Amino acid sequence: MSESLTHKHKPPLTIRMHANDNVAIVANDGGLAGGTVFPSGLVLREKVPQAHKVALVDIPEGGVVRRYDVPIGYALKDIPAGSWVHERLLRMPAARELQGLPIATVKPPAAAALEGYTFEGFRNPDGSVGTRNILAITQTVQCVAGVTDFAVQRIKAELLPRFPNVDDVVALAHGYGCGVAIDAPDAVIPIRTLRNISLNPNFGGEVMVVSLGCEKLQPERLLPPGSIALVDERNVADVGDSADAKLDVVCLQDEAHVGFMSMVDSILRQAEEHLERLNARRRETVPASELVVGVQCGGSDAFSGVTANPAVGFCTDLLVRAGATVMFSEVTEVRDGIDQLTSRASTPEVAEAMIREMAWYDAYLDRGRVDRSANTTPGNKKGGLSNIVEKAMGSIVKSGSAPISGVVAPGEKARQKGLLYAATPASDFICGTLQLAAGMNLHVFTTGRGTPYGLAEVPVIKVATRSDLARRWHDLMDVNAGRIADGDATIEDIGWEMFRLMLEVASGRRKTWAEQWKLHNALVLFNPAPVT
Repeated sequence: MSESLTHKHKPPLTIRMHANDNVAIVANDGGLAGGTVFPSGLVLREKVPQAHKVALVDIPEGGVVRRYDVPIGYALKDIPAGSWVHERLLRMPAARELQGLPIATVKPPAAAALEGYTFEGFRNPDGSVGTRNILAITQTVQCVAGVTDFAVQRIKAELLPRFPNVDDVVALAHGYGCGVAIDAPDAVIPIRTLRNISLNPNFGGEVMVVSLGCEKLQPERLLPPGSIALVDERNVADVGDSADAKLDVVCLQDEAHVGFMSMVDSILRQAEEHLERLNARRRETVPASELVVGVQCGGSDAFSGVTANPAVGFCTDLLVRAGATVMFSEVTEVRDGIDQLTSRASTPEVAEAMIREMAWYDAYLDRGRVDRSANTTPGNKKGGLSNIVEKAMGSIVKSGSAPISGVVAPGEKARQKGLLYAATPASDFICGTLQLAAGMNLHVFTTGRGTPYGLAEVPVIKVATRSDLARRWHDLMDVNAGRIADGDATIEDIGWEMFRLMLEVASGRRKTWAEQWKLHNALVLFNPAPVT
C-alpha cells in the first residue's frame, strides 16, 4: 500500500497491492479530481472515482495491466500515466487451462494451534453444534409455501412465547419440488441440498416436513429411511424398531384435512411437539473447533480485496488454527486463481477434486453459451472492478493461507475440519443456501457496494469494505474493515476483531444487525436440471 495511509487531512491517497503493479486504486471518498498531484509527482489526467484504478506509468497498447502482481487485462490503446483505467480500456485475459496446474506444491510449516477459545453452543445428538436453537419446517414443494408461512406466523405469535429457549421458527421455503425433471442426473443437487439444509446444526435434529401430497419430490425421497435418526433413544420404543418411523410429515391433501384451518392447526400441533424438545436444550461450553463458518462476498468493489477480504483471510487462518471448519466458495470468483488453489491443496486428491468441480462448471456455463465473464455486475464495475480476473484476485484472499483440506460438491455436507472449498455458484443467495446445506452454523459476508443480505437459518456477520459505507449503513454493517484503508487499523486488528465477534455471536451474547432487523433472504436451490 502506498502514497499515504491517513485521511486526517484528506491527502490524495492510492492503494497499490504489489510493488510490480502498474495501477493503484484511488481511496479518497468521492474520488479525486483531474489535476490532483500526488507526493510522487504523478498527476491525474482526469477525475477518477473512489476505488477505481489510475495508471502509475505509461501503458502501451497491448501492454499488460497488472494488479495483485497478476495480469488483469491488456490495454486496448495507449494509457498514459495518471489516466483512469476502467473496463472499457481492457481486454480480459483468457481463462487458465485446467491442465498442467501445480498440484499440492505449497507446503507451509504447520501453524501453531490456537487453544483455549470457546463459545456457548447447542450440542446435537449427532455431535454437531448449533449456534442457534431453531425449529425449521421443511417443505417438499413450493405449493405449500403460503400455508406454511401462515402457520409459522401463528406459531410465532401463539406458541413461541411459551418456549423461551427456542430462538425462532423458520419455514424452509424454496422454488423446487414439482414441475421439474426429478430423475435427471443433475436433480440430485437440489434434492440433497434441501435434505442437508433440513439437517443443519442450528435445527437441533428436529425434522418436520410439510408436503402437498402429489408433488414429484415425495417426503420419502427427500428424507429416505436411514438418512437420519429422527428421534433420540428415549423415543425409539414408542415408534418401533426404526428411528425413521418418526419422520413427521403434515400432508395437506390428507383426507383428514377439511378446510384451510384444519391444515394450519395440524402444522401447529406437530410444531408444538418439536418446540417442547428444543426448549429443553441448553447452551454448553464448546471449543471454537465446533464452528463451521461460511465466508462469502457480495456487492463487491475494489476495496473488497484490499480491506475486508484480507481481514477475513487472516480470521480464516485463526479459525483453522483453532480447529474450526471454514468454507470459501463461488466457482467463477476463484476460477482465475485455480493455480493458486491447486498448489495449496493438502493432497493431490484435493487438487483433482477442485479441478473436477471447475471443469463441471466450465461445461455448465458453456451449455448456457456464456463464460466466467458473465459474473461481474454493473455494481462491481461501478465499484472499480474491471472484470472477473480482478474480482477473483480479491475474492480468493478470503481463504487465507492455510492448506485446502477438502472439497464440498454442491448440496453435499462438509465432512472434514480445516479450510474447505465449497463449489457453489457465485450468486449470493444460492451460495449461502449451499453453505447452509454444507453445515455452516455461522456466516461472514463482506460487501463494498452494500447489501442487506441475511439468512434466517444462521447469524450473518456483515463486513463493510469502506468507512463511507460503514457510516451510511451504520445499522446494517457489523464490522468496518474500511479502517484498514484509513490507517486506523491493520488487517490483523480487524481479523482478530472478527474472530472474537464470531465467538460472541455464536454464543448468543451478540446479535448481528441482520438478526436484529430480521433481514432474511429466501433460500434459492441450485437446479442445473431441466424444468418440465
